[in-house]
Amino acid sequence: MAQRYGGKYSPDDAARTAPDDVPEGAPVRDSYRGAKRSRIGARVRMLFIAPLPLMASAFGDGPQTLALTLSALGLLLLAAWMTREGLAAQEAYEARRIARRPTFPRKMAGSVLTGLGLGLAGYAAGEGVAGPLIYVAIGAVLHFLAFGPDPMKNKGIDGIDAFQSDRVARAVSEAEAHLSAMQNAILRAGDRALEARVAGFATTARTMFRTLEDDPRDLTQARKYLSVYLRGARDATVKFADLYSHRRDASARADYETLLGDLQSNFTARIAKMRQGDRADLTVEIEVLRDRLAREGLTVPTAEAEPQG
Repeated sequence: MAQRYGGKYSPDDAARTAPDDVPEGAPVRDSYRGAKRSRIGARVRMLFIAPLPLMASAFGDGPQTLALTLSALGLLLLAAWMTREGLAAQEAYEARRIARRPTFPRKMAGSVLTGLGLGLAGYAAGEGVAGPLIYVAIGAVLHFLAFGPDPMKNKGIDGIDAFQSDRVARAVSEAEAHLSAMQNAILRAGDRALEARVAGFATTARTMFRTLEDDPRDLTQARKYLSVYLRGARDATVKFADLYSHRRDASARADYETLLGDLQSNFTARIAKMRQGDRADLTVEIEVLRDRLAREGLTVPTAEAEPQG
């Protein structure tokens, strides 16, 4: 009978799966729950590879051709880099319920640079003026159709204090840096089960980030989680990974797993309190509105008060 593969370096089932009926606010153990496929894939990698043949045609026809061809290669590689950064910024924008548009339209800049690079390459090949202009137009349009525009408007910030949302954005950016450093450090330990545990904690922490973005008023109470706790978790992970990569200390591993469990439990409890506060605010608003409607005689009669036919 077929059996599920498992071994010393394989995460256990509990670290990889989570039941569908997990209560709201419970620790998230499945790091892939809600994950989406990244747009930064083969198409973007091809943008870096496609211009490389220009290097072969740059030499042999004099310094002018050399300069023009290498300049075209530089423009195309810069366009590929701008496109990749623009796609990463768009993914970060779409992952948040509340987000500001990117300050610089990187993907559209990539479209312009692609057109200019193709046009300059055509001019370096001695195709006159009309041909390179056609390359500029076609290259820019095709790039734009392939990758689309950058987000051009803010999302979900209507009615939200701009100062408070900016404070949350800065705090979340700092916390994301701590999480990324933590996840990169644990890779040095060479333990996939611990990598899954850290990924699960990161998912829980990012749930707190999204909750804060929905209601920036909770920042004061949650700031220590985003700064003190995550900074401490990052430092502990770095020290543990350095130790565990040289000496497989089972006691140190157990202590680190206990730390991760305590962190995840505390973050989960904080998220639950934040959400309870939102429900309390909603309840107050509903009660105030109902009282006002009752004073103005606009309440709807209940079914029991209606005459029987």
